[in-house]
Amino acid sequence: MPRRPRRNHSPAFKAKVALEALKGEQPLIEIAERFDVHPNQITKWKRQLVEHAAAAFGETDPGTKEGPTIAELHAKIGALTMENDFLSVALGRVNGTSAKR
Repeated sequence: MPRRPRRNHSPAFKAKVALEALKGEQPLIEIAERFDVHPNQITKWKRQLVEHAAAAFGETDPGTKEGPTIAELHAKIGALTMENDFLSVALGRVNGTSAKR
C-alpha cells in the first residue's frame, strides 16, 4: 500500500474537527472517518484547543513576560558602555603589541 503524501490542514479545519470531538456527540472513530483524519491527530488537536482556549479571549499565560522595560535596557546599555571604556583603556596599557591599530 503506497503512502499518502503529507497533508497540511488549515487552522479552521483543525478547529472544526477539534470542536466536533469536544462536543462528544459522536465517537472519535466516526469523526475520524468523516473528516478522513487519524484519531490520534484529532485527540492532539482537541488537547491543543482546550489548552489554548484562554488565548481566544485575550488572556495571556501568567508565566510569560512581555520583555525588558526601557529602564532595564538603559541600565544594560550603561553597563556595557562602562565595560567597553574600561577595556579600551586597559588594552592601551598592555606592554607589547596593542589591539588598537
